[in-house]
Amino acid sequence: MNILYILIILLLVLALAAALEIYRELHHFCVTRYDVTSEKLSGTAREVKLLFLSDLHNRTYGRENRRLLQSIKEEAPDIILIGGDMLVGKANVPCDTALDFVRQLPEICPVIYANGNHELRMKEDGKVYGDTYAQYKNSLEKCGVHFLENESLRVELGEKNLHIFGLELPVSSCRKFKKAPVTAKDIETYLGARANEKKDSYTILLAHNPAYMEAYLEWGADMVLSGHLHGGLVRVPGIGGIVTPQGFLFPKYSGEITRAGEQTVIVSRGLGTHTMNIRLFNTPELISIRLGGKDAGHGSKAGQP
Repeated sequence: MNILYILIILLLVLALAAALEIYRELHHFCVTRYDVTSEKLSGTAREVKLLFLSDLHNRTYGRENRRLLQSIKEEAPDIILIGGDMLVGKANVPCDTALDFVRQLPEICPVIYANGNHELRMKEDGKVYGDTYAQYKNSLEKCGVHFLENESLRVELGEKNLHIFGLELPVSSCRKFKKAPVTAKDIETYLGARANEKKDSYTILLAHNPAYMEAYLEWGADMVLSGHLHGGLVRVPGIGGIVTPQGFLFPKYSGEITRAGEQTVIVSRGLGTHTMNIRLFNTPELISIRLGGKDAGHGSKAGQP
């Protein structure tokens, strides 16, 4: 057997192994846990558990998403934050799967929902989607879900507060192969305030697309939670995401935790896929965040079981 045959067999074995791993990752998820501390929350009576979900895209884990719901319950969150794209915003694609899943979450704890580009596409284009988005939103609001569409919500923690903002950029900001000129001033215009105006609060910005992270940080959020990039489709240890669903190579933020001084950035790898059903070394994830003051007796770390 010559060297060419050996190489062909090796490539076939590697291709089969990659295909099997992609299949596995498309049908499983993990819980990624982070500890985040801040001087702004020093003196709070207890830590707060935040659970961040993003980019489900109608995916189901178990019948009626029971595996996913069970994992959420086991984390015992105080607040569930949704970063958008729970459904697939395409013509003739129903949103029943996302609706049936999200409407069960307020039974666990308060739920705050910021839209992604798929919800926003349905909201902006009535000619294609009719009133589908309005029905979706109204159904979830009746179940107790709080939508933040360029709005904010204060959560009282005794003497300290969380102030959660939901940023909604135009759907044009998520076009393939193109970035829009988004600045901190634009964000201030959309949200009607700067984060540093909330001096008595720890500010969290739900901003679906991490491509504009520099603007989010300049705007002043203490924590930014994003998704959108599905982990970069394929991830390489030490490098991160390789290519985004929008066609950008090696995104700076794609599925990790990053700290810039006292600011924290967390980007979810998401829970589902659409159109490009590829994940390699990029397991879907729930993100569980233990948030407290720097006097809480633990450091900042990241990990997953």
